[in-house]
Amino acid sequence: MSLLDRYIARTVTLAILAVLLVILGLDIIFAVVDELGDLGGDYKLSNLLEYVMWTLPDRVYNQLGFSALVGCMVGLGTLAGTSELTVMRASGISIARIAWAVMKPVLALIVAGMLLAELVIPVTNQTAESRKAIAQGELENSGLEQGLWFFEDGEFVHFNAALPGGTLFGITRYRFDENRQLQQVEFSERAHFSDGRWELQNSRQTRLTPERATSSQAERSQWNSDMSPDLFSLVVPVPSDLSPRNLWSYGRFLDRKGEDSARYWLAFWKKVLQPLTIAGLVMMALSFIFGPLREVTTGLRVFTGVIVGIVFQTMQDMLGPSSMVFGFPPFVAVIVPILASFLLGWLLLKRAR
Repeated sequence: MSLLDRYIARTVTLAILAVLLVILGLDIIFAVVDELGDLGGDYKLSNLLEYVMWTLPDRVYNQLGFSALVGCMVGLGTLAGTSELTVMRASGISIARIAWAVMKPVLALIVAGMLLAELVIPVTNQTAESRKAIAQGELENSGLEQGLWFFEDGEFVHFNAALPGGTLFGITRYRFDENRQLQQVEFSERAHFSDGRWELQNSRQTRLTPERATSSQAERSQWNSDMSPDLFSLVVPVPSDLSPRNLWSYGRFLDRKGEDSARYWLAFWKKVLQPLTIAGLVMMALSFIFGPLREVTTGLRVFTGVIVGIVFQTMQDMLGPSSMVFGFPPFVAVIVPILASFLLGWLLLKRAR
């Protein structure tokens, strides 16, 4: 990388990081304010802050495209404001070379986003929600408003939360006989997966017969189940919390069962095509700097970047649900705003030349 390329890349990188920190700071403040309504009982301010920190990787991931757009406009706008871009162009440096110098740090941003989506966010978001439920005391009883139901070996099983690594909280098991009469109810405070089986802790069991009901307690007991921790991590979170790999697997699974998989495919294509989303927004930033925003103030550039980012996000937010309502492929809902950003950027760059 030449000295010029490094200079452009450093300027753009610092601008992107500065914008990301500002947006992230505002996002955290809004998240804390939004969570204040849940304070009470055992859910204290320290638990609230812990929850927000666990969701930090997801917040960073969601702001990458917006930060790349505004950051590139600010960074390149700074170079344009000091006439450095003019000197580069007068020295014979092409727009394509400047664009490639800008894209190098953006590629690092794209790789970081892919790693967050695949490896980090599924773990941190699930941990955040489970720890919040634990702190709020939702796992001290067998309340059925949260969590997940499933059926296995004649039992209806419900649990309230799951931590990555194989720990469940608030497990309630209902066993019925062949005549659909309730035979047994068991509630366990938690279960831990070890050596291919689940170990239940602090269980309370009630057996029902036509004559009477008998209760018993056990500090530890075994639960033989084919459900693995990997499967729980797949089906518990909302689609946006799953990794692209798990979204692909679960979407195909739902398709084979003939169930509605549209929202999972929509989340899958959003994550898979996020590199193109960032590249398209950066291309628009380049086209604005070399075109209509070449000689305006930094404040106007930032304002324009914010408006463009909001319009782009609004298009995706509208087309996504529309694909589920009107039945066109989720891929189309995600790719249309991306293609529109590339087309607009290309047309403006073409005029700038």
